[in-house]
Amino acid sequence: MDNVTVNSYVENETKSTLLDTATSDLDVQVSGIVLGPLGGPLGGPHDTEPSSIYRRAPIASLECMEDLAGCGGDHVSTRSDSQAIVSRQSSLATSLRYKPLGKSGLRVSQLGLGTWVTFSPQVTEETAEEIITVAYDAGINLFDLSEAYSGGRAEVQLGNILKKKGWRRTSYHVITKVYWNSKKERTRRGSETSRRSETANGSRGDERGLSRKHIVESVKTSLERLQLDYIDVIIIHRADDMCPMEEVVRATSHCIDQGWCMYWGTSRWSAVEIMEAWTNCRQFNCITPIAEQSEYHLFCRGKTELYLPEMYNKIGVGTMAWSPLAIGLISSKMDDGMPVFTRQSFKGYTWLKDKAGSDDGRKQQARLRDLAQLAERLGCTLTQLSVAWSLKNDNLHCVLIGAATVDQLLENINSLQVVPKLKPEHLAELERILDNKPVRPPMVSTLAQR
Repeated sequence: MDNVTVNSYVENETKSTLLDTATSDLDVQVSGIVLGPLGGPLGGPHDTEPSSIYRRAPIASLECMEDLAGCGGDHVSTRSDSQAIVSRQSSLATSLRYKPLGKSGLRVSQLGLGTWVTFSPQVTEETAEEIITVAYDAGINLFDLSEAYSGGRAEVQLGNILKKKGWRRTSYHVITKVYWNSKKERTRRGSETSRRSETANGSRGDERGLSRKHIVESVKTSLERLQLDYIDVIIIHRADDMCPMEEVVRATSHCIDQGWCMYWGTSRWSAVEIMEAWTNCRQFNCITPIAEQSEYHLFCRGKTELYLPEMYNKIGVGTMAWSPLAIGLISSKMDDGMPVFTRQSFKGYTWLKDKAGSDDGRKQQARLRDLAQLAERLGCTLTQLSVAWSLKNDNLHCVLIGAATVDQLLENINSLQVVPKLKPEHLAELERILDNKPVRPPMVSTLAQR
């Protein structure tokens, strides 16, 4: 072996020995350090001494940055997976998911508060304010009402509450509906003299519909009652056969262009009417609707399950479900194994007695008795089971709950804890009890009939 080869061999062996020694020393040094959750030294004699070993900090993802940015806010944080956790401290150990309403960018909580019952004459203003406050603190960021609720008093009450609380306008969404005449309710409750005056001056019942005049005047009046600069979403409460669809979509787009509202949607419209409105919007370069409010509960499923998902996939119209408790027919209060319909005693709800006494009503009561047993096995109330079943439908963007007391609101919100308990076997049993799963009618071929 020549001298060059020997020197090269010795040099390589020396480098290898030095590398092994350094690695061994490094292992000994690391073994004396207890790393914390972020990679820093924790515990032992290395707490006060600077460590010669630094662990690379994790790169902050967009999701982490959004969570950090939301921690200092007044309401909720934003996540890329369409979920958020309430950032304000609350006594409720629940978390709400937030998702865009339809294919818009407006993110709403999966539970919204419908104020039809909350602002009814049977509920005091103090109780209504407490309900709104608890809902907001629980993470609900959507309040739904109408110009016709309590003759316009609902909008006035909500406006006073929002002004008193001083919540940031960006932390909640207000939805109001247009169609019915708000003065009609006041006339109904007014004195005989006022009724005669209304008759002499003309029927106030004509002040409703979807004319451009009524839509514009209703939105401006609602803004005055709510004491807001704008309404997040205006809902057309029902279709108007006497008004051209072009006039409706042009009027709603005008309200949005003026800054009086941000979006518009529909309520109790058929899939054909929604598609007609969307087609007119495309034809006349108007703003398209973003949501349809549809009745959806254990005994009313067809439209919401069969046709509205198609509306979302094709034209981006989301679904908001109202009346998950069948307007009070589904109640957690039981008497001899049968639900007690608490709203029957309310003024204006006496028609529920007739509905409950019908043949369909008696069949529903028998099913509710079986559903109550299922709810008992799941460790929840019948009310919570009904709301949780609605939330289990991924095609819904928001479920509107109502409450006349704070306890009712908390019971409905706690339905979120029941959703993970609904396993496929429970849903199968529920379908067996209800026996009303909607099915599309068979397609009829005109060629086959020739």
